[in-house]
Amino acid sequence: MAKFIKLYNDHTDQILIDEVVDTLRNGGLVIYPTDTVYGLGASLKSTKAIERLAQLKGYKVDKANFTLLYPDLSKLSEYTKQIDTPTFKILKKAFPGPYTMILPANNNMPKIFKKRKTFGMRVPDNQILQKIIEHLGNPIVNISLKDDDEVVEYTTDPELIYEKWHKLVDVIIDAGYGDNNPSTVIDLSQDIPQIIREGKGDLEKLNL
Repeated sequence: MAKFIKLYNDHTDQILIDEVVDTLRNGGLVIYPTDTVYGLGASLKSTKAIERLAQLKGYKVDKANFTLLYPDLSKLSEYTKQIDTPTFKILKKAFPGPYTMILPANNNMPKIFKKRKTFGMRVPDNQILQKIIEHLGNPIVNISLKDDDEVVEYTTDPELIYEKWHKLVDVIIDAGYGDNNPSTVIDLSQDIPQIIREGKGDLEKLNL
């Protein structure tokens, strides 16, 4: 049974943040707010949790569209190949913000992701999530909390999220109603940026 924790951007209780971080460190799955839709994630350091995450969503790990969530850009070079200046300028303009960037992966990726040539990454503009990732000390492996409903693609009500997911995950964070507009996805792994999905976020701001 998942623990239901209330955390808001203007009131982030450090004791509760630590509890979420401990859950992730111990291989737990957490549902949390982002600056777009609610997300479901595991620590990048926990292979079992990532496998459980994939199983929950019915994905094969090596084929799932996971995204790595960072608190900022300072540790990005750990898993990506060298980023050129134009690409870094785009990242600086985009983050923190509602974008997912696809970058070329290097050989430091955890064993479970070794076959990947690229990976998606985000720095969400959400204080709660930034604090959780910062204290965790490594990225969170994230997937958006999609709904099976054909009309409502993303569940925005934390109470409804709890109702559906409380037996499947370990912690659910109630941060109020979420957005139902996902991030804009841009592929920066090639010479020319390519927009894969237009979602939340102002593309003009990035000067692509």
